[in-house]
Amino acid sequence: MSDGYGAEMSIVPCALSAEVFEQLEAGAVDVAVLPIENSLHGSVAEHYDLLLAHGVSIAGEWLLRVRHNVIAAPGARLEDLRQILSHPVALSQCRKWLRAHPEITSVPYYDTAGSVKHLMESGARDEAGIAPELAARQYGAEVLAAGIEDHPDNFTRFLVLKKTSGERVARANKLSVAFSLEHKPGTLLRSLEAFKAAGLNLTSIESRPVHGRPWEYVFFVDVRFDDAERLDQALAGLRNCCQMVKELGRYPAA
Repeated sequence: MSDGYGAEMSIVPCALSAEVFEQLEAGAVDVAVLPIENSLHGSVAEHYDLLLAHGVSIAGEWLLRVRHNVIAAPGARLEDLRQILSHPVALSQCRKWLRAHPEITSVPYYDTAGSVKHLMESGARDEAGIAPELAARQYGAEVLAAGIEDHPDNFTRFLVLKKTSGERVARANKLSVAFSLEHKPGTLLRSLEAFKAAGLNLTSIESRPVHGRPWEYVFFVDVRFDDAERLDQALAGLRNCCQMVKELGRYPAA
């Protein structure tokens, strides 16, 4: 991982995404890395909700080419498999392969590499995991089928998160921001016009439901910029027409 997040860091595993945010806010870790979007699966909705709820900031982003493999214990055969485990997002990226093998039941598991660890501990020969090749090397398993993702251009965008400090990130040229609007005609259009007026390019927009207020939404927008003054102008215009505006981070685009 580049941009100063070096190899000498100690890795702290968490079972749940919420734990990642809690550890970061508590100061137990310095930096967190979480996926926010996959080119096949789409957005990781839970992570948008957690970004809004916690005092953390996006300090960077990182794109990773993802390759999925069917991995099993040594001696297992593809034709003998009856169950395959992996993270739900990984399973959704391999739908074509799973449909082509209806005799194999897919089972959601908490982690891709964790599924390989589990099957190696269980010793099952009719069970496999979907995971990176590194998991096979790490746990002494074998790859039975390589590159089973639905499309070779399978990328995941990860966010690098830090506890919110107010400190600006050097070389920032991208903003992530969340905002909510009055439930009236034209309010979304007026909010987006603030970016148009400043000459800024939106690279993505997502919506998430407001808890406790059915059919109302928080919008998450990513914006590219090369002039911080024009960005501040756009944010001022956004605050004039929104109920809530929260900057999630200014950072270098991947």
